[in-house]
Amino acid sequence: MKLAIMQPYFFPYIGYWQLINAVDTFIIYDDVTYIKSGFINRNSILINNQSNKINIKILGASSYKQINQLKKVTNDPKPLKTIRMAYSKAPYFEVIFPIIEKIINHPENNLAKYLGYSIDVISNFLKINSKLIYSSDIKKSNDLKSQEKILNICSNLGATNYINSIGGRALYCKEQFHQKNITLHFLQTKLINYRQFDNEFVANLSMIDVMMFNKVEDIRIMLQNYKLV
Repeated sequence: MKLAIMQPYFFPYIGYWQLINAVDTFIIYDDVTYIKSGFINRNSILINNQSNKINIKILGASSYKQINQLKKVTNDPKPLKTIRMAYSKAPYFEVIFPIIEKIINHPENNLAKYLGYSIDVISNFLKINSKLIYSSDIKKSNDLKSQEKILNICSNLGATNYINSIGGRALYCKEQFHQKNITLHFLQTKLINYRQFDNEFVANLSMIDVMMFNKVEDIRIMLQNYKLV
């Protein structure tokens, strides 16, 4: 069984979806510390041919709390208004905007569940069939940290392969995974380029951007555009 574990993010970039699509089971890592400077509640979209941040507001955001202990501010119209302004002339706006609207207006205020809902909705739209599980629902040794905690989850779920994003190379050791009979790989996204209006391509934006400019069939091809190292 192929497994991946990642914190939930706000409309993450395509590499995140490549990772979900590459495994049988994807663990939404919701019972770990919230990172204030990260992408858990923010991401980048295209505004006037430049990368610009959008975010959802968090009540009492703190690096001393776990993601699933935080609440998002409800009824904030700014993110949806900004997305509409940025992409109203995009080729797939009429298809994608109602999906984004459904997600952003979802009444769930628990940050982890709210982000998990968005991951589920977009996964279904992209025809990704991987099983989604919250880490807080998994029996594990919560006193373990970092790699040891990941290994514990993998062992408890019977994983034979663990795939992490390329940024995890400094955190995880293939030999340590091998000792537990688990093969460790890192997913590295290859160059992905597509037309954004008639301007120079801006990379590493939210999945919102990918969906606004590409049909599902083409995105499905992009999901395979990576290598495992």
